[in-house]
Amino acid sequence: MSWFEELMGHLEPEIEDPEEETFILYSRPLPSLDLGFIDPRASVIDVSVAGHDFTIHQSPSVLSSNRAGGTTGAVLWKITPAFASWLASPSNQLFTPGSLGALSSASILELGCGISPLSALGLAPRVARYVLTDQPYVQRLLQRNLDENLPSVASSSSHGSGTRARGKKRGGAAAHEPHVNVRFVTLDWETDEVTPSLIGSDQARSFDAVVACDCVYNYALVAPFVQTCVDACRLRIEDSTEDRPCLCVIGQQLRNDEVFESWLKTFQASFRVWRVPDTALPEELRSTAGFVVHVGVLRDAVPSA
Repeated sequence: MSWFEELMGHLEPEIEDPEEETFILYSRPLPSLDLGFIDPRASVIDVSVAGHDFTIHQSPSVLSSNRAGGTTGAVLWKITPAFASWLASPSNQLFTPGSLGALSSASILELGCGISPLSALGLAPRVARYVLTDQPYVQRLLQRNLDENLPSVASSSSHGSGTRARGKKRGGAAAHEPHVNVRFVTLDWETDEVTPSLIGSDQARSFDAVVACDCVYNYALVAPFVQTCVDACRLRIEDSTEDRPCLCVIGQQLRNDEVFESWLKTFQASFRVWRVPDTALPEELRSTAGFVVHVGVLRDAVPSA
């Protein structure tokens, strides 16, 4: 069995009709989750991801400001801890040697991370490099959240422990430890070009996976977001040293059905698309909880069905 056939065995049948997929997902009763923030008024939020406790700093003042270009990345979204826990789970069939080759040498790109490095914190001990991207306004708090949490993740991983102490700064030394395989790069979907320089490594020229968590919630975001996904995944096609395509993994809260359908139609034009079944997701990330995860592979990167 090829890696591709094995991967497909863990997913729902390929989506052929975006309208039908939208109907299936939105015909079910959905819980009321509002826009989807955990607590837009709190400046600090404690969360747990894959058995680890983290303290995340956020900015209610930036969220409520009139900043041009959006402010929603200034606070933590409800889907983020659940998505990060699923990504980091050993039972996640997408992030295994069968799907990504040698996981320990994998390069992961996250789009629209906001102030949250939770997915990076969960995956960092298992991959070679993780690149977080978003607009410049999130960088200060994103970096603070890395500084205060990542050193403890590295310590926990190196000692092979399960649950670790809360990831706050202990004295001044830990916060200045190098982040080794996690870095933040500013990336505007409308103005910046996606190039191999994003990876920041001489050992890699393309990404094994692109992940995004709740990045599409209005029509204006659909086209630039999907094009950035295409550009990032296309680096793998242009990389002669790799033969596996880049996986594009997108988690979303089910809000407006028309915006979702617009995203899926646009995404499917460039990608073959599958949905991760609820049975492969934690309860808090399933469609019954109001969320969904899709996987895409560029159409010209894999054989047609």
